[in-house]
Amino acid sequence: MSHQVHIYTDGAAKGNPGPGGYGVVMELVGTNYKKEFYEGFRLTTNNRMELLAVIIGLEKLKNPNMKVLVVSDSKYVVDAVEKRWVFGWEKIDFKAKKNPDLWMRFLKIYRKHKVDFKWVKGHNNHPQNERCDELAVMASQQAKLSVDLYYENQE
Repeated sequence: MSHQVHIYTDGAAKGNPGPGGYGVVMELVGTNYKKEFYEGFRLTTNNRMELLAVIIGLEKLKNPNMKVLVVSDSKYVVDAVEKRWVFGWEKIDFKAKKNPDLWMRFLKIYRKHKVDFKWVKGHNNHPQNERCDELAVMASQQAKLSVDLYYENQE
């Protein structure tokens, strides 16, 4: 079965940690349907935004068991899933791992769908990846930024 939805994602943080944001482009395969999502945070990291972008994309799906292709330029996210590291982290309750709050949230939504990942090189003229980068950077530069409560409470 081919993919029903393509989810393109990117995250950004200036300062790392610093102001950051994510961008998501979702496309329904075989149609012209496309949606974009983004949000900025006042203090976060690039990896948190990369992972949050994937989570938000998957959480926006309205039906369970969708066949999804997630396209990301984040080795952190793609390798963690494709190399199955995150499942080992889960077995040790994410002890000594970064971003346990987001990884737990990811696994909850990930298991509701059939998700494949594809890594693409960032800033390499991939149209949807470039658009996600624009959204993430724009979100991080907004006047009103959300608070990444988990991250700020860990500092």
